Amino acid sequence: MYQYLIDGGHPVKGTIRASGNKNAALPCIAATLLTDQPVTLRNIPEIEDVLVMLDICRALGASVERLDRNSWRIDPKGVAGGDVPAALSGKVRASILFAGPLLARFGKVTLPPPGGDVIGRRRLDTHLLALEELGARIEINGAFQFSANKLKGADIFLDEASVTATENALMAASLAEGVTIIRNAASEPHVQDLCRLLNAMGASIGGIGSNILTIQGARSLHGAEFSIGPDFMEIGSFIGLAAVTRGELAIEGVVPEDLRMIRLAFAKLGITWSVEGGTLLMHPGQAMRVVPDLGGQIPKIDDAPWPGFPPDLTSIMTVVATQIEGTVLVHEKMFESRMFFVDKLIGMGARIVLCDPHRAVVSGPARLRGSDLVSPDVRAGMAMVIAALCAEGRSVIKNVYQIERGYERISERLQGLGARIERIEG
Repeated sequence: MYQYLIDGGHPVKGTIRASGNKNAALPCIAATLLTDQPVTLRNIPEIEDVLVMLDICRALGASVERLDRNSWRIDPKGVAGGDVPAALSGKVRASILFAGPLLARFGKVTLPPPGGDVIGRRRLDTHLLALEELGARIEINGAFQFSANKLKGADIFLDEASVTATENALMAASLAEGVTIIRNAASEPHVQDLCRLLNAMGASIGGIGSNILTIQGARSLHGAEFSIGPDFMEIGSFIGLAAVTRGELAIEGVVPEDLRMIRLAFAKLGITWSVEGGTLLMHPGQAMRVVPDLGGQIPKIDDAPWPGFPPDLTSIMTVVATQIEGTVLVHEKMFESRMFFVDKLIGMGARIVLCDPHRAVVSGPARLRGSDLVSPDVRAGMAMVIAALCAEGRSVIKNVYQIERGYERISERLQGLGARIERIEG
């Protein structure tokens, strides 16, 4: 097990390139099993969740070849269906994404319960309902057993705009007979990336970027080469880090259209940036002051399905708000346990009132002190790294495996920006 030793109080400065979008890479890896021809995926982040998904592909019979640090060639010719291994499924929530491809291509699959972050209840009902609409039969007996004679297109209305349920339905519908319409579909950039990969493999998906997707099922899909887009969650994390350490940062490889709601949220905290080409520039001398709502009211940062503010950045924004002059309400609507990490921030000196499992009132600026911390999940873990880097003194963060599941070589890359962070065994 590894941990981070962090000496805070030093501004970050320099240039960093955004990694590929983790949440696009995982479904795209699963989608390679929809064909029997090789698929090359580029700009894949070098993170634990990706490695687990690739191990699942290998366990199912695929040949997986690393072309360079961020490129992989997956040849699924040797896959003949089968069960997803429980030991691997339990390591990553995205293992549920193998249900759609394997069911569509082979007519059956057994999938043990997926793992992932412990951030509250995370429903699988929407996945099951969507696949049932396409003709799947599902039995639950310690594992999920999916079977179907032939999937058929359907008009599906999702009971929530679930990202992974949309992705499972998309992949299954790509090989279903006839036309499928998915309504109330998720439309995040990573869902859009999956749609584009499927189209490159021979699928026919319309409505990309909207909440109504139309899929014309194909008899078969073929190999392709595809490059994943940048991770806007990581970009948001770096923006927050630069702001609270009073740093100066250039983030290369951004897509400005992915950051529009994120820009509005940071603006409420007096944080802005400029973009030149595909490079985002964080300048020193930020206002770092809450901008009240009309009438002097306390503003709110709340998450919502895309194009709303991403829930994965609420932990980051909570830390940033501790360093801002004024008061803000952070409302995390989607996961009832995600905000519980704020007790660690309070122990560091943050002025936060946790109203309930979803809402926290943050008043700043607060002088944070170094502390011993344990990362509970990917995003809260990164939030703790940011808090430690702007705190006075030394912090120790344990269980950094959780952080490295979502952030590529994060300690090494932050060192390149002048951060005092060391990854050690412990």
